[in-house]
Amino acid sequence: MKYEDIIADLKKGNYAPIYFLSGEEPYYLDKISEWVEEHVLSEEEKAFNQVIFYGNDVSMTTVTDTARRFPMMSPRQVVIVKEAQNIRDFDNLLPYIDHFQATTVLVFLYKNKKPDKRKGVFKKLGNTKNCVYFESARLYENKIPDWIINYCKEKKCMITMKAAGILAESLGNDLSKVANELDKLMLLLPGGGEIKENLIEEHTGISKEYNTFELINAIIRQDHLKANRIVNYFEANPKNNPLVLTIATLFKYFRDLLTFHYQKKTTPNQQEMARLLGINPYFIKDYTEGSKKYNAIKCANIISWLRKYDMKSKGVGNSNISDGELLKELIFKIMH
Repeated sequence: MKYEDIIADLKKGNYAPIYFLSGEEPYYLDKISEWVEEHVLSEEEKAFNQVIFYGNDVSMTTVTDTARRFPMMSPRQVVIVKEAQNIRDFDNLLPYIDHFQATTVLVFLYKNKKPDKRKGVFKKLGNTKNCVYFESARLYENKIPDWIINYCKEKKCMITMKAAGILAESLGNDLSKVANELDKLMLLLPGGGEIKENLIEEHTGISKEYNTFELINAIIRQDHLKANRIVNYFEANPKNNPLVLTIATLFKYFRDLLTFHYQKKTTPNQQEMARLLGINPYFIKDYTEGSKKYNAIKCANIISWLRKYDMKSKGVGNSNISDGELLKELIFKIMH
């Protein structure tokens, strides 16, 4: 099931006996668990009928024994097992899957890893109608801007495309971290409004001018002065702008630009090209402009340089050159 479908069923009061929530992206797992914890029981019912366990401190036998109890002065009880991936005797859940307690909502948060579906217990959880089996995969970084825009829409707020791009570049694909920053920004816009670059710079410490998003734009436009200013800013603020992440962002752009060169004749439709590159159509102009300045051969050479400088940034073939100097050399080669 999809996250939206699970939440929709919960809101309708359609509770499953077992929820097995797993995967490498904890954001959606936490959201489902929090909804169950906050809404399935009233505050009065929670005192006797809601139990929260942690995987390091409990055995599966204790979990299932608790789940088999009848609720007290309530139509149901809730048992939530956080950090369930740390339970050592998970196989002991097998008998409960077939003979569950209908008045119990049992939730497992199996975070930051995928269960081994070759094991009988996980295979059974995934194939029984009595269990909502949800696996949450991490979003690719190129999907984060769209996720930010949709998140804001759900909260009745707007955000500029550029602001979404800056946040995505700066915060990465940790959805909990991104959502937390967006929530803080929305508090500054009571009654709705639009999150713009100025607001981000004023309240998050993320510069609207000195970031990898703007560095790529300067490279595309062959704006040497702006590129040098950004590089100097990165050199002065290495903790906020680690070289390895800057190289990774540049690598992705030029890899996709190389793809753009080889696909533009057979994929003239911009929407289709954006889908092929895995980007929002708004950003396709960056590839149209970039292709005019950097042909396919140049892109291939740049990718080669990025690989070499990535190795140097990790100490391979480099004994005493600082990250700032390495970035200056790299950007000079890219733009000349």
